[in-house]
Amino acid sequence: MHWFRKIRFILAFISLSICLGLMSTTYSRYVADTTGSIDVLFAKWQFLVNNVDITSDSESSITFVPVIEENEHIAPNVVAPSSKGYFDIEINPTNVDVSFKYTINLEIENEDIPDLMITKYAFIPEAYIEGDPLDVITLEDNVITDNLIFDKNDEEFQFETFTIRIFFEWFEGEGELMDDEDDTEIGLLAATEDLTFTMSANISFEQIVE
Repeated sequence: MHWFRKIRFILAFISLSICLGLMSTTYSRYVADTTGSIDVLFAKWQFLVNNVDITSDSESSITFVPVIEENEHIAPNVVAPSSKGYFDIEINPTNVDVSFKYTINLEIENEDIPDLMITKYAFIPEAYIEGDPLDVITLEDNVITDNLIFDKNDEEFQFETFTIRIFFEWFEGEGELMDDEDDTEIGLLAATEDLTFTMSANISFEQIVE
């Protein structure tokens, strides 16, 4: 009988081991798994220049329409010595969510008329009425540039559209580079062919990252 009790104990131990093993296996099947996602919007980056979206292409071309100031001694819409005029550049950054720097490089491409030059610029106020006085800034190195900073503390912040007026003139007076003979030569050329002058404004925008 002693050996029988010993066998029963061994069998009971084996059964308990098997049971614990099954329970362990059962508990190991309780697992958890999940997948989460975070949606973050990209910052907007779109500029309109004179109502043309220039960010859709790497390079864009825009035609600026100049306004020639009236002169009782010169025909309308042409330039001659003493002529003055301007053109406007409207920049719309309302769809931009980051701080940025803009740079405008200005140039008159007619080397034969050095007295025809871009001289100054002004920012047009929102309530401006044509003819009102403007705060005119003398142009330096034919470049206009500025940094515009996004106000992250204002939940409703949005950049505003602004307009820059570029002034040009056919300079006459002390310091002019062309004499009367040079001026006359240009007039004679214009009498026989469609002589034009070309102004260019290269406008670039760059995100400020620091």
